[in-house]
Amino acid sequence: MSTLACDLTRDADRVYARLMVRAAGDGNDRAFASMIASRAAGGGALPAWLGLEVTDFHRLMAHHFPGISPDVLTAMDGKSPVTASRLDEREELLQLLLAHRANQTPSEVWMAHTVAAGCMASDHLWYDLGLWNRAELTELMRRNFPELAARNDKDMKWKRFLYKQLCESEGIYVCRAPSCDVCADYNVCFGPED
Repeated sequence: MSTLACDLTRDADRVYARLMVRAAGDGNDRAFASMIASRAAGGGALPAWLGLEVTDFHRLMAHHFPGISPDVLTAMDGKSPVTASRLDEREELLQLLLAHRANQTPSEVWMAHTVAAGCMASDHLWYDLGLWNRAELTELMRRNFPELAARNDKDMKWKRFLYKQLCESEGIYVCRAPSCDVCADYNVCFGPED
């Protein structure tokens, strides 16, 4: 591991520990703490405020990490915002996620916005979100969007799975193979993400 990677990991670990000391005990505390810590250390690919409006980010902090200043992130802690040409795509992903929320809580709304923002980046979704492994993403999806997560019964990569759900909702079936098992792109959709 490079010196820069070690520094980023140490920085993220410090922010994560600081957040978790004040965690409210909500199911999404750990996932949001990972994302915030990664962003604060310069990792992940989320836009500023985890893809939320600044007021919503402040509400998220007050809910999940009471007593921690929302200034743990700044407007500078984030990658480029989504281009205008992809705003419709992000909105469609957001609507898909919101339609499958588990309990209709504000935390699930914030998570839906954050996951949709993460889908706009170009790496594996767990990495773009600033999570530390794919298992965190799978747990997040099952907790917040259980019906949708249950459809991913073959463990397809999450970003591909979400886009596949959008296509199928529009009646678009781009794969010409009769099943995923015989598709030439099988390893692209289902292979390891490390």
